[in-house]
Amino acid sequence: MALTNAYVQVYGQLPELFTRISEGAAPDKFTNQHLKDWGYNSSNYRAVIPLLKALGFLSADGSPTSRYHEYRNTAQSKRIMADALKEAYGDLFTIKQTPKATDRELIEGKFKSTHNTSPHTAKLMASTFYALLDLADLSPTSDKKHDNTQIPHEESSTKSTSITTTDQSTRQHTRPSLHYNIQIHLPATKDIEVFNAIFKSLKEHLID
Repeated sequence: MALTNAYVQVYGQLPELFTRISEGAAPDKFTNQHLKDWGYNSSNYRAVIPLLKALGFLSADGSPTSRYHEYRNTAQSKRIMADALKEAYGDLFTIKQTPKATDRELIEGKFKSTHNTSPHTAKLMASTFYALLDLADLSPTSDKKHDNTQIPHEESSTKSTSITTTDQSTRQHTRPSLHYNIQIHLPATKDIEVFNAIFKSLKEHLID
């Protein structure tokens, strides 16, 4: 995992700065002069460049990366920032999958212990992280959610026909049939002619 030690004192200006990134054309090299051209003349803004490199927005020589260009698409900028944070601040997401303001003490403690820094610097690191977190969408993406759930029309029709045929066949084999249970109480007699007469009558009226 990873936990960058890059931070800025002007973390409150990060939302505005990333808005400028998304709205303006990408420079050949992102330099301090580029920041000044945007009106950020204070030396405190110089720390923005190391931060952008830590987030993967700039290469080592200051050239904008594919992530920088992808972020300029406002439809996906929050997802791009989420990917950048998970790479640069990976260790924090092992503490909390979705860090919230109530986790700030834990976050500051992680910066302090990992980078052996002062409480003040750890607070600035945490403030930088939270400012960036407000620009990210950490919810799971669902771009391919329905890729494997749709059944082609022909296949669906075939399955429907098969089910209908099966249902009809089942109904044919489950038609009700009637069974008769006839009980005969024979008289208490030893006269064989009586029994012959009874069975003859049964044969004539029931069997035949």
